[in-house]
Amino acid sequence: MLFKNIMVLDENLMAQEKMFVGTKGEKIEFIGSGQPTENFGEVYDGTGKLLMPGFFNAHAHSPMTLMRGYGENLFLQNWLFDKIFPFEDKLTSEAVYYATMLAMAESFRFGIVSTSDMYYFCEDMVKAIAESKAKTNISRSLTCFPGDDPKVSKGYREAVALAEGYHNAEEGRIKIDMSVHAEYTNTEESIALVSDYAIKKGLNMHFHISETRTEHEECKQRHNGMTPTQLFNHYGAFDTRATAAHSIWIEEADMDIFAEKKVTVASCPVSNLKIASGICNVPELLRRGINVAIGTDSVASNNSLNYIEEMKFFALINKERRGDPTLITPRETIYAGTKAGAISQGRDDCGAIKVGNKADLIVIDLNVPNMRPVFDMANNIVYSASGSDVLLTMIDGKVVYNNGEYLTIDIEKTIYETEKNVKQIIEKLKTTE
Repeated sequence: MLFKNIMVLDENLMAQEKMFVGTKGEKIEFIGSGQPTENFGEVYDGTGKLLMPGFFNAHAHSPMTLMRGYGENLFLQNWLFDKIFPFEDKLTSEAVYYATMLAMAESFRFGIVSTSDMYYFCEDMVKAIAESKAKTNISRSLTCFPGDDPKVSKGYREAVALAEGYHNAEEGRIKIDMSVHAEYTNTEESIALVSDYAIKKGLNMHFHISETRTEHEECKQRHNGMTPTQLFNHYGAFDTRATAAHSIWIEEADMDIFAEKKVTVASCPVSNLKIASGICNVPELLRRGINVAIGTDSVASNNSLNYIEEMKFFALINKERRGDPTLITPRETIYAGTKAGAISQGRDDCGAIKVGNKADLIVIDLNVPNMRPVFDMANNIVYSASGSDVLLTMIDGKVVYNNGEYLTIDIEKTIYETEKNVKQIIEKLKTTE
């Protein structure tokens, strides 16, 4: 495809007007101010539009679209144990497949091209991802409690089978990470086991870290003053590429570990605000050179995948918390939502508009009142744009969403089947109350 006469957010996140960008196969092959002589196939008129990198969602639980709006106005522990865990106990393969497909449709609508996902029923997720043509890093999250042998646990066996069967499937669009859910849901043995496997196989790690003050402080009580970060580090969890979701209550020593080990922090501002978990100290992480990406968390705690909205919260909340309006610039925010997320996933040829990079691109409508006038396009993207301004989403050179049309997903069937499965689960819950 050739995008012509389009404004481009270049690899330095600066806007360039009336540009031409050509994609061939899965890659960007031409960027210039003049029309190329080479034929790139279909021509897309970009007049009044912006071409920018697609968004990389660094932490999510896609099948939890099933629980959108199900558990509201609750503290995290009540939300999990009273609402979410009982609902998840009734999940089926079919429910997870359609819920993942619905999440991919919503992602495309809002410009998300790739997601770091943590859940179970992972083979059903793989099927949905493959069919929708999305990109995803999937991890089968392990929980293991005292007295359990992690080596023979269902979760660990499923995680290993997933990695062996699907890592780099679909021409690399699907990557498999390893995951322990969190410190408070695992033992030292399970953390060490999963970390060792990830290191040996060259896989990424993905986990929740210090999401709540209670989680953080109780870990210190259990482990002779060690924080979750220090405990994970002790057992090798950061000796491979790793993403630490939330990281709200981490301490200075934890940040030193993140900086040394090149850990990515996936900040999830909307979910954290909604459950009142706290606010991640992103300015200090950035000051220390730590890679900070943006995640939506699940729509059960968010309640949407509106990534531009997530970026706006990411940019704003620390300004108020720290009393400094200069913190976290629009370009830092866009970088966190694009290149930083790609780095966290191990997709080094993604996240920026650059010749040779994967063609993971989105088009944003500039012919809408909220996007005019323009003094600096980065400002408008973060503070003025809306998720509904996304007109087109392209992944590896394939258009998956275009102006209301889902080209790889039967959206009517997906919505119908998702709602059908939710009703069935609710009926099961009623019979067990």
